[in-house]
Amino acid sequence: MRQLKQIHAQILIHALSNEILTLGKLISFCAVAEPGDLRYARLVFDQIHQPNKFMYNSLIRGYANSDDPEMALLLYRRMIGSGLSPNEFTLPFVLKVCAGNSAYLEAVVVHGQAVKLGIWSQVCVQNALMNVFVVCGLIQCARQVFDEISERTLVSWNTMIGGYSRMGCCRVAFWLFREMRELGVKPDKFTLVNLLSVCSQSCHLDLGRFVHLYIEITRVEIDQIVRNALLDMYAKCGDLRSAQTIFDCMPDKNVVSWTSMVTAYAKNGSIESAKEFFDQMPVKNVVSWNAMISCYVREGQFKGALELFQEMCSSNVVPDEATLVCVLLACSQIGDLVIGKETHKYICNSNIALTIVLSNSLIDMYAKCGALETAIHHFLTTPERNLVSWNVIIGALALHGRGLEAIEKFEEMQEHGIWPDEFTFTGLLSACSHSGLVHIGRYYFDRMYSFYRISPELEHYACMIDLLGRGGLLEEAIRLIGRMPMKPDVVVWGALLGSCRIHGNVEIGKQILKQLLEFEPHSSGLYVLLSNIFCEAQRWEDAKRIRKLMKDGRVIKSRAISFIEIDGHVYEFMADDKRHQLSSSMCTVLDQLTNHSRPLGRLRNMSCAFLHIEEM
Repeated sequence: MRQLKQIHAQILIHALSNEILTLGKLISFCAVAEPGDLRYARLVFDQIHQPNKFMYNSLIRGYANSDDPEMALLLYRRMIGSGLSPNEFTLPFVLKVCAGNSAYLEAVVVHGQAVKLGIWSQVCVQNALMNVFVVCGLIQCARQVFDEISERTLVSWNTMIGGYSRMGCCRVAFWLFREMRELGVKPDKFTLVNLLSVCSQSCHLDLGRFVHLYIEITRVEIDQIVRNALLDMYAKCGDLRSAQTIFDCMPDKNVVSWTSMVTAYAKNGSIESAKEFFDQMPVKNVVSWNAMISCYVREGQFKGALELFQEMCSSNVVPDEATLVCVLLACSQIGDLVIGKETHKYICNSNIALTIVLSNSLIDMYAKCGALETAIHHFLTTPERNLVSWNVIIGALALHGRGLEAIEKFEEMQEHGIWPDEFTFTGLLSACSHSGLVHIGRYYFDRMYSFYRISPELEHYACMIDLLGRGGLLEEAIRLIGRMPMKPDVVVWGALLGSCRIHGNVEIGKQILKQLLEFEPHSSGLYVLLSNIFCEAQRWEDAKRIRKLMKDGRVIKSRAISFIEIDGHVYEFMADDKRHQLSSSMCTVLDQLTNHSRPLGRLRNMSCAFLHIEEM
């Protein structure tokens, strides 16, 4: 650029500013060439009284490939306004900007301009318009343009195959690939990446293997991008052995390669293997951290997810929306309001766009961490709400036993033009159940299909059975189970057993035992609930029989985990838990208390007996 500026100075010194051809070459180099300077090109352009078509085309191309692509559209409009007609070198770059902005209407106008000027048949213009339609999700419009192309180039085929790949249309993409090869068009790396991508999306392992075999047989030259796509395909299709083989044979492994392996093992539930790969990564980006954090969340290791998030922040990796959503979910599951608030504060202080997904996650976190009023305030002050927002707040009110308010929100949601879905009714019926609103619950359950055309699923029946059972209508609950179009699961039987315990109905509990032995013989939760019913009714022989059934069936009772927050830290513990470093000191203090308090001593004995049963 330094030498070019010197040439430009000579042009000015020798009064050659009217040499349009020379200035055009100058603008073209500055706007298009890699060592050029787009800003300098624009300064030269603005000094010219009547720029020609070549100058406009050079600047439009330069801006279309820059960080300010909208300027290309402004220059295009200025070009039209000056009386200059665009040509086949103008429109592809204008359409490229339209694709980048998903500007469908602008692309239609450009299309009309191309038809009017008689340059519509130029394949570069048709390819660019196809790309706009693909980006906008209008695959049929793109196909119509594709079918009208008389001489398709490799770009035409790749654009169409890539479009079907984006839409997840695996078989259509491969039909086009077959037609392409039959016509003698050789695929390139972009073709192969598109095909592998659609195999990954649809988990179509056989077609993915076909692409791999094609690469091996034809010995087509591939690069790092194709190898990563091949690795990603095997990983997402669950073929970990092939993914590992591809990974081991890769001459160069970048962060994408490592992240694919972490994601593969994480998706397969092999959290230890995923962490092993993650720890070995030479470079980690935000996608790598997200893959590992989401793995911990998915496997229920919420505390580990939060610890990993703290480590991520210490590594100076900036979290994105996906990270923050996972962190808020982990906080909501273990009730860690402190980290939840810190995450919210981080979002505000970092000027991170509070998207509707993040906003919904915040509402859910505050509600599940016990800060319902904060959740309601955040919901009311959120500028944009979708169906998920309403579902979250209805579920939050249900969780806190504020059933009537949940119903009010349900009616208000419809006034705002939001139509409910199956998740809305899960929250609504749960709200009725927790608040004892039997008649209202019946009303909405009946209207689910009759008015809203939503077929009740297992969770809706479970809510209704819980509602009827809590209200003492056990016979009606049993009749409802009999009318269910699907087989009742552990949640349904658990809801009915819970009601039996509330009302001390041992006989129905014994009837459920018969179903329980056939349905889920290895589930400990219902056995324990049934045993408690017999114990509370002082039916010791029946309780003993339940324990024998558990022992004979090798049913292991899951040990419940409790969480407690002290000084901003969340601790977890179980019955007879000795993991804490102060466990022995706490037991010593408790023993001292029992020696000085007879009532507390009785409580201690009961606790010991309970712990004995817990470990049975």
